[in-house]
Amino acid sequence: MRQLLAPLARLALAQGVTHATLDELMKQALVDAADQAHAALPPHRRVSRITTATGIHRREVTRLVTALREGAAQQQPPARSHASELFAHWRSQPAYLGPDGTPATLPRQGPAPSFESLAQAITRDVHPRSLLDELLRLGLARLDAETDTVRLVRDGFVPQGDQARMLQVLGRNVGAHLEGAVDNVLHDAASAGAARHFEQAIFAAGLSDSSMAAFRQLVTDQWQATLQALVPALERLIEADAAQAAATPDAPAPRHQVRLGLYTHARPPSPPAAPPPAPMPETPDDPDAAS
Repeated sequence: MRQLLAPLARLALAQGVTHATLDELMKQALVDAADQAHAALPPHRRVSRITTATGIHRREVTRLVTALREGAAQQQPPARSHASELFAHWRSQPAYLGPDGTPATLPRQGPAPSFESLAQAITRDVHPRSLLDELLRLGLARLDAETDTVRLVRDGFVPQGDQARMLQVLGRNVGAHLEGAVDNVLHDAASAGAARHFEQAIFAAGLSDSSMAAFRQLVTDQWQATLQALVPALERLIEADAAQAAATPDAPAPRHQVRLGLYTHARPPSPPAAPPPAPMPETPDDPDAAS
């Protein structure tokens, strides 16, 4: 558990988040989880059960449950990011890739393949120049004014210079990974019919600096291949589900959401342990004591 919380503590300190704020957020999360776990109980019994399960005072539970339900009623689903969708298409659609399979440098305007045609394939509601300005603002693309061409300068959609969005990306990615991992840990005989989330990892040690550089390039190449294979395939599945839903309007609409990520964490070699300090001779407080 400490290994899980240590990165969160580092982030909180870096962002100036105090213990009081973290304590309030943790209480909200505990009460929310307990509330969902006992959703079948009537409200007056649910508060008592949440208090027993969490150890939080009944009055606090009532306050937090009220705040959570009011917040859920006001919460809007996150708007789709046209910038992130354009970024994914640029990295996965064959028409916008170079001979080596990496995102091609595109003319800003003109027929496909161009940035204009790519932007218009994503949405007709936002002008291509506005989408380009957003990518430039986030540090994801670069415009060459002399050649009037645009190229991607980052491998992943991690907006630079936009702290709020960077934290949002972090929350969604790490939150989804942690939620899937926790589901797998809590998976038991009672939910044997439920599908587990895919979660695998590779561990290696003893790599030199040059091997680490080769490893990073290998991961980048593998992720690019994964994008090129999965993004079009997922889009075909979504289109097929939409057509099926249109043909059978009485059937339940598809509601599943998936998030697939690839991460690496490289820990630098630990410095050699410093030798213990040499023992210092004791010096009496009274200079005349040694005489």
